[in-house]
Amino acid sequence: MEQETKKLTKRRAFSFSRRVLAFTLAAAGFFAVFLLLPAEVEWEARTAIAVLLFGLLLWALEPIPLGMTSILTLVLLLLMKAVSIDVALSGFASPAVFLIVAGMMIAKAVNETPLMDRLTYSLLAKWGRSPKGIFIGLFLLMQVQAFFIPATAVRTQLVIPVVLSVITAVGAKKGSNFSKLMLIGTAFAGNISGTAILTAAIGNILTIEILQLYLGRTLSYFDWFLYAFPIWLLLMAAIPYIVWKTYPPEAYSFAALQEEMKKKKSAIGPLTGKEIKCIVILTGTVLLWMTQSLHGFHPTVPALLAVVLFAMPKIGFVSWKKVINVNFDMVLLIGATLSLGMVLIETGAIDLLASMLKTDAVLKAFGNPWLAILVVVIVSHLYHLGVTNVSTAVVTLLPVLIGLANLSEMDPMVIVFASSVSTLFGFILIVETMPNVIVHGTGLVAQRDFYIPGFWATVASIVIVAAVAFTWWRWLGFWPM
Repeated sequence: MEQETKKLTKRRAFSFSRRVLAFTLAAAGFFAVFLLLPAEVEWEARTAIAVLLFGLLLWALEPIPLGMTSILTLVLLLLMKAVSIDVALSGFASPAVFLIVAGMMIAKAVNETPLMDRLTYSLLAKWGRSPKGIFIGLFLLMQVQAFFIPATAVRTQLVIPVVLSVITAVGAKKGSNFSKLMLIGTAFAGNISGTAILTAAIGNILTIEILQLYLGRTLSYFDWFLYAFPIWLLLMAAIPYIVWKTYPPEAYSFAALQEEMKKKKSAIGPLTGKEIKCIVILTGTVLLWMTQSLHGFHPTVPALLAVVLFAMPKIGFVSWKKVINVNFDMVLLIGATLSLGMVLIETGAIDLLASMLKTDAVLKAFGNPWLAILVVVIVSHLYHLGVTNVSTAVVTLLPVLIGLANLSEMDPMVIVFASSVSTLFGFILIVETMPNVIVHGTGLVAQRDFYIPGFWATVASIVIVAAVAFTWWRWLGFWPM
């Protein structure tokens, strides 16, 4: 007992030291901006960049909850009088915030039905004869979920219990190739699942807001799907192949698992009234998303309508109290990062950042469309390795790329889209995406298990995005040259 107490005390001391170090590093970055920027840079722009760097480091190192960091950045901006309170809180008026909230509420409602369990057990009952069948079945399941569940973290959390039960059922141990195959495959499946579905990833939603904010242009749900679908399709072939080749599974008997899945599928019984209502509402929501160009409603409108219908007495199937139990940290994060984007514009900090990168080499690269796309895709991956939070990476990188594209007279829409899609893919570091974090949280895989498949998955995604840009986008006229 005494030994356990000592271990707990050491862990707490280490955790506290790590947090102090993280805060010290963030504070050092904050003050370094004031010391190193030229004297002619105005107070507002200087403060905006300092607070941005401070927030980036805290979001990446996470010594305090993400939501708390979000509030802290806004408070600093207001205390230092960088912008007015209307500008500092403007991000929370964005439709993107309400779309994220609606997405989390939709996931809560769907979880109140056995619909996802039914779909999972059906797939495993049919394809569960071999490790390849199970692996591919669960990988594809997460892609199907993307049409209905708008958050990668939620989709991963729904699948992880099933993956763990499969690992346990076949007797795979920690460190086995089968365990790594299933878990890292689940993380990577989550990472690519939002590629072509506008509402399926926070980065996509933020990109639309940035396009509207900086360029006064946008992409519809169908536009996004049309341009990104080949990327998604090719990744669905390449990523499972890479993970399978990295971790070829051991020989296990899957007969018992398949029988168990069949029994669980039978135990659920026929479709319930709740499930039928859920399917009807979700189908209507997706149809409204896909026909945005016809009716003109922002994707937030169908999402909020779905939430109301889910909980509406007599029409819906879930209580309002259960639907509103969402992760408020994520709401604060999205609102704060969007506010920071507006602050960068208002203070002129974004123009300053773009001008700092305005070198002959950069302008030459952006002057060649072929080279520009490749550079942007690679830089987006590298930037995401440092700025690990997808939302923060999108909000801070895309405005700078827009500025560089405008300077080189290249269409910023293409640059933004290529960068945004690339930023979704975090395969190497655990902290790059929530699916990676959730999978690592099982304790069955370590950071080192991500390195080899993550490196090759990153290379594959760079090649695929560039290839689709050079061919598909040009054929559709999205990239006029």
